[in-house]
Amino acid sequence: MALRAVLWDFDDTLIPMHTYERWQWAWKPQGPRLNERHVRASIREGLRRWDRRRWQGLVGDAPPADAAAYHDTLRDMLFAIAGRSLPEMETEAVLARFPKYPGPIEPFADVRPCLESLHSRGLKMAVLVGHTGSRARELITQLHMLAMLPQVFGEAPEEPRTPAAEAFKGACHGLAVAPEEAAFVGDLFWSDVRAAGRAGLQGVLVDRLDWWSRVEATRIPSLLELPHRLFPPAEPSSGTAPEPAPESPGPDSS
Repeated sequence: MALRAVLWDFDDTLIPMHTYERWQWAWKPQGPRLNERHVRASIREGLRRWDRRRWQGLVGDAPPADAAAYHDTLRDMLFAIAGRSLPEMETEAVLARFPKYPGPIEPFADVRPCLESLHSRGLKMAVLVGHTGSRARELITQLHMLAMLPQVFGEAPEEPRTPAAEAFKGACHGLAVAPEEAAFVGDLFWSDVRAAGRAGLQGVLVDRLDWWSRVEATRIPSLLELPHRLFPPAEPSSGTAPEPAPESPGPDSS
């Protein structure tokens, strides 16, 4: 089927969320300055663990990953950044501040050009949020992107949330397209791209920081490449090599 819609993950796909600047503000707003390289490595490992945890919940190897599971992920990420466990009151204060980062919050530099290109093709577009995207509609409005992203799915408590197949299929139903007519763009391999594929959508992984170097067929380093990926120029048909297996989502992978 021809592509008619693109669904978007929000945090760390359209808007930076898990950043050095946000953690610095949440934990040490008055200093001292955190070691940037260490913080970025801790974020990377924490998000990969969150990706595995969401996937395990999807396939039944663990309970579904909910808001409490995400809170535990942030807690572990904070302790990794600190290099030690923190007192309970301090920990909870930091985690309560984390989503309230005052900014400046801007989309990644490749977002607007990509959205404009896809919008000009007449594609339907919407954001599909999980437990981490509670401010999606507010930020989309503030950033004047509502015309290109007029709908946000997954906000209401009764709505299914990613990576559940019902979340992807429900969003497609809301846009009046079949899953096979939609693509989903996210920044996590297992619980974004693979989960979308299991639901029948075309999954695309945006990997700006080269975290998923073993993934080839579904990965792009910038959203500037997305229009070409979704609408490649016609080429003579030829055999396609199989996609290499990425890092395992099991508990021992890194």
